[in-house]
Amino acid sequence: MAQGCRSGVIFDMDGVLFDSERVYIEGYVKYASDYPDIRAVSLSCVGATGKRTREIFLDKYGEDFPFDAYYQRVRDYVMSRPVPLKPYVHEIFAYLRQNGIPTALASSTREERVRQMLTGEGLTAYFDAIICGDMVSHSKPHPEIFLVAAERLGIRPEDCYVIEDSFNGIRAAHNAGMHPIMVPDILQPDAEIAAVCAAVLPDLSAAMDYLKGRI
Repeated sequence: MAQGCRSGVIFDMDGVLFDSERVYIEGYVKYASDYPDIRAVSLSCVGATGKRTREIFLDKYGEDFPFDAYYQRVRDYVMSRPVPLKPYVHEIFAYLRQNGIPTALASSTREERVRQMLTGEGLTAYFDAIICGDMVSHSKPHPEIFLVAAERLGIRPEDCYVIEDSFNGIRAAHNAGMHPIMVPDILQPDAEIAAVCAAVLPDLSAAMDYLKGRI
């Protein structure tokens, strides 16, 4: 971590670094196509932990919904598909590293999968802290995961910029008192989300340009 650096940047993973949210949605719909509103329910799970996703599905479809077996099939589906990086991932990390800006990952995905994906693309070394969904008690939109990331970086929450694609992630960053930057993936921001974003930008290159003027 650079000495005297005031600000830090916290990234989500799915939908921000990897084009993986689309694959998850495909899996959710594929294996529960007979259930009403499955796509809408799946979209409401974007940015949530597996535990929170379970709660969402059982609330919608009842306690008899075979979530554990279903979720395993979805995960197997995702694991079997190539998940490409989003554009400009290495460029933004090169800029942050070259300028000594502390960087953390705060992903709702479980740690084993996070590290597998990061390692596969050579991204692990870019992060000063990695916080995963199975390392915290509360799912986004609760701010816990971002507050833990800021603490690990040794930076005040109000000095952290968060790059997110999901509504739940933007809400969590806002609830943490940080500066949420939305780079939309599957969902474009509605009025509620746009109102709490520091910026809504088309890609990570634009996010890099935005950060250059602020940190």
